[in-house]
Amino acid sequence: MTDRGFYGGLIRLHLLHHASAGPLYGFAMIEALARHGYRLSPGTLYPILHGLEKKGYLRSTEQRLGRTARRMYRITPRVADAHSRVQNKGCTSCSVRCFFGASKS
Repeated sequence: MTDRGFYGGLIRLHLLHHASAGPLYGFAMIEALARHGYRLSPGTLYPILHGLEKKGYLRSTEQRLGRTARRMYRITPRVADAHSRVQNKGCTSCSVRCFFGASKS
């Protein structure tokens, strides 16, 4: 796996983690990822979101707020199940090491 592929995987895990907390739209995800040190443009984020949706990890709906329409992303029940199992192992933070099964230090 290349560094780029690994980095992309970490971004996908973080996106799924944040979407597990509740519906998010693209710009909110960009801001959430920025707090973890990821700098993504909409041109990078949206293809990732579309790919996660195509694979069945995310589901999106359009939400209208007056004249503004936002596409809200939620995790699917399958991902919610997996996320719950990870949390039940004692991993409650947004730490990627939890997804890889490393023990807590």
